[in-house]
Amino acid sequence: MGVQLVFTAFFKSLGQLGDRRFRKVFFTGIGLALALLIGASIGLVWLLDFFLGDEVNLPWVGAVTWIDDMLSWSLVVVVPVASIFLMVPVASAMTGLFLDQVADAVEDRHYPNLPPVEDLPLSESLKDTFAFLGVMIGANILALVLYIIFSPLALFIFWALNGFLLGREYFQMAAMRRVGRDGAKELRRRHMGTIWLGGTLMAIPLSIPLVNLLIPIMGAAVFTHLFHLTQGEGTSRY
Repeated sequence: MGVQLVFTAFFKSLGQLGDRRFRKVFFTGIGLALALLIGASIGLVWLLDFFLGDEVNLPWVGAVTWIDDMLSWSLVVVVPVASIFLMVPVASAMTGLFLDQVADAVEDRHYPNLPPVEDLPLSESLKDTFAFLGVMIGANILALVLYIIFSPLALFIFWALNGFLLGREYFQMAAMRRVGRDGAKELRRRHMGTIWLGGTLMAIPLSIPLVNLLIPIMGAAVFTHLFHLTQGEGTSRY
């Protein structure tokens, strides 16, 4: 039953990827993520220039003028490479601020008779978004030990861990809009197996460059469907 619900939610979400509101959230999230990474890079270069100055005095060597230039040029190489790995979590965080728009688009198309929801305050959205980002980064750093010890299974560990985290977060977001935080936690406990399976289906494309940037939007859409399907609202409109 859980497998059927997950794939029903997935294919309905896939069929709506061209929705104008989906595209708006996608490009807004990517744009903000790029702006944040570029701003952080410029700020890091400025800080190095500020603290190092034009020259550095080293013991027994004296004034050295090339360290500042070397560090600045090395950042030109290091920052873009680091950005490749940072783009997904940062884009996820930025996109997470607008995921209510994705859920609204899903409900307008597939569940048109639902009552309107109250918008969460921006402070609550920020808190939930960045708490989730911190948990994902922290959990994956800790999981590096498991990746090393069980290296042949590293990819499966990655999928299982991030599937659990993604499923937990996106289902919480989708359910909380309709039944509140406590109600969402209760439903999450009741349907944990289905939620984990749905999250794993979202985690698998995380290892595919560019495709992984769609995961925040697909996750919001899939788990909006899953919330309604687990409540027996399976007669949605296509």
